[in-house]
Amino acid sequence: MATSLTTGRPWRVILAFSIPLLLGNVVQQLYQFADAIVVGRHLGVTSLAAVGATGSLLFLLLGFAWGLTSGFAIPIAQAFGARDDAAVRRSVATGVLLSAFTSVILTVGAPLLAAPILALLQTPPELMAEATIFTQISFLGASATMFFNYLSAIIRAIGDSKTPLVFLTVSCVLNVGLVVLMVGPLEWGVGGAAIATVVAQAVSVALCLEFVRRRLPMLHLRRADWRITRADISEHLRLGLPMGFQASIIAIGTLTVQVALNTLGADAVAAYTTGSRVDSLAVALLSSLGLAVSMYAAQNHGGRRPDRIRRGVVEATWMAVVAGLVLGGLLIAFGAPMVRLFIGEGSDAVVDDAHRMLIINGCGYWALGMLFVLRGALQGLGHTLVPTVTGVIELVMRVGAAIVLGAWIGFDGVALSNPLAWLGAIVLLVPAYVRAHRALGRLPIDPAEATETSAIAIVGPTDGSMVVDAVVTQPVRVQRARRLRWPRRR
Repeated sequence: MATSLTTGRPWRVILAFSIPLLLGNVVQQLYQFADAIVVGRHLGVTSLAAVGATGSLLFLLLGFAWGLTSGFAIPIAQAFGARDDAAVRRSVATGVLLSAFTSVILTVGAPLLAAPILALLQTPPELMAEATIFTQISFLGASATMFFNYLSAIIRAIGDSKTPLVFLTVSCVLNVGLVVLMVGPLEWGVGGAAIATVVAQAVSVALCLEFVRRRLPMLHLRRADWRITRADISEHLRLGLPMGFQASIIAIGTLTVQVALNTLGADAVAAYTTGSRVDSLAVALLSSLGLAVSMYAAQNHGGRRPDRIRRGVVEATWMAVVAGLVLGGLLIAFGAPMVRLFIGEGSDAVVDDAHRMLIINGCGYWALGMLFVLRGALQGLGHTLVPTVTGVIELVMRVGAAIVLGAWIGFDGVALSNPLAWLGAIVLLVPAYVRAHRALGRLPIDPAEATETSAIAIVGPTDGSMVVDAVVTQPVRVQRARRLRWPRRR
């Protein structure tokens, strides 16, 4: 369904558009919530820490796969916008082959490397057995994760963002039920939690395929569609690999933080894991606002409305700062009771550490909100260098702080790595956007040249502050009036 962001009060348009994105992000977090609550309360803090110790490794490889499939969806969206059904199908077939190839590598190779990598990450000995089981089962089900992400991205690429949300919700509810069954009555331990997630995603894959079969005949592949050229593969890899590597940049930072935590013991890992589950809700809200801004900026840039971009980004920045302060205050005040949802009685030290982490992060949410909005605005305007460099800055700041401060002051030092990374990124983002803001002020306003577009959101994991996303606009012809010369962006 076409959605125009070029009319209406900017802050209202941005806020309204961010709400469905927020729901999608929140549903994604429920996967992790279900595992953490059931494992923590039924199996204990040690099992919870074992699951938490696998998070950064899983995100390194599965996050790369998610970014890759999101990139594969971009040519599909472009072909769909050009109304070239044959190119859409050929692009889908190309993505299927590349996704299958990546799935085979992950399914065969990753489980064999799970234990050595966990040992390299200095996972505490008492966590190794359960962490290895959870990781191996998750990687054995990588094909379900890969194809659910790819099929969801395909459906979004042709303008339908609601259906993937429905399937994601179904998968989440199913996952909750299976985790309770497999960890509780069946007593399958942490392996049961991993199996529940894989099965739930496999069911979502089946739902996506059935939806395509029944409702999307334009995506039904024919024999001729499998005649894929080297150029097709190169184009998909050109778009998919950078997005996969961006996700990996985040994962490398979280891996380093995980190493620093592992040296502090199982209680520190459990505290950081539970604190991160609560923290992820706030990050999801702020990241949704940033993604909405990127779409808003993209549409209004195409619609020759630099004045709306300038006003909208300023208003969104204020919304992000206020939201960050409110969220930070809520977690500082109520963080401890929320942490106790994941942990049973007798773990007061873990609760105290997790609450301190939430206090430290909460004090920096205003900076995280600015980071998402300003980076989203630059991405929507077509800038790629500064957003990528800020991701590298986050990596360097997070790794340096976790290692240095973690060794110096322990758990609190590792927790400080997040807000320090956010502050490091906005030091570059603020002047970069100010320059873009001034450049927009020199551009002519030509609403008669506006092109209505359908914003297609490609959303994904929100671990860390750098959310991998793509904004693809689907052109719809409008009647053109006089043509003005639009200065080229440098």
